[in-house]
Amino acid sequence: MIRMDAHFLGIDELVETPSVAVVVDVMRAFTVAAWAFGQGAEKIVLAESLDEALALKARHPDWVALKDGPPAPGFDTVNSPGMLRSLDLGGRTVVQKTTAGTVGALAVKDASLVLCAGFVVAESTAQALRTRKSDSVTFVVTGEGGKADEDLACAQYIARRVGEPGTDAAEYLRRAAASRAAAELTQGVRKGVHPDDVALCLELDRFPFAMVAAPEDSLMVLRPHTSI
Repeated sequence: MIRMDAHFLGIDELVETPSVAVVVDVMRAFTVAAWAFGQGAEKIVLAESLDEALALKARHPDWVALKDGPPAPGFDTVNSPGMLRSLDLGGRTVVQKTTAGTVGALAVKDASLVLCAGFVVAESTAQALRTRKSDSVTFVVTGEGGKADEDLACAQYIARRVGEPGTDAAEYLRRAAASRAAAELTQGVRKGVHPDDVALCLELDRFPFAMVAAPEDSLMVLRPHTSI
């Protein structure tokens, strides 16, 4: 059995750069990112701000810019897997700016390995950690200051699966389904939502790749990897 020291921290609790970080945003940033790759996107640029996202889009009109919340001028779509799944992103670059997920990834950009995850890529993420054989991994629980139960449940599930591949996901998925984020998406409290978003965020291992973020030309860029 692989033994791994797992730490679960909110973004504001990061006091030093971890060696290996798994940034978890189930509802919805990294579910959306996985769907973007599933729809053929080549890479995702994680923007620091809405202004940076718009500036990148202005410089690269063929890039696809998306954000949290309702549609806005300059952005092509919103941070919704239900909406994104109808887009053909073959070979495209996506620019993503969200409230929590992209912020968390940028907070650990100097780590030697940054994985971005949700339930849709859980096993591939666990496999990447097994391959890496890291003694210590920091899971960045991005939502609600580190308290979002859908993100914490997913992080705990991935951490346990590293050493126990037979771990059952049912209880972790139940926690995520009962989370505040799931309720807000279902009830329309959050804007830019498709009715299928929560269900899509809870699809276990929908995609066969892990997602690795790394600096490229001064930008933090996310790419899919089937082996690490």
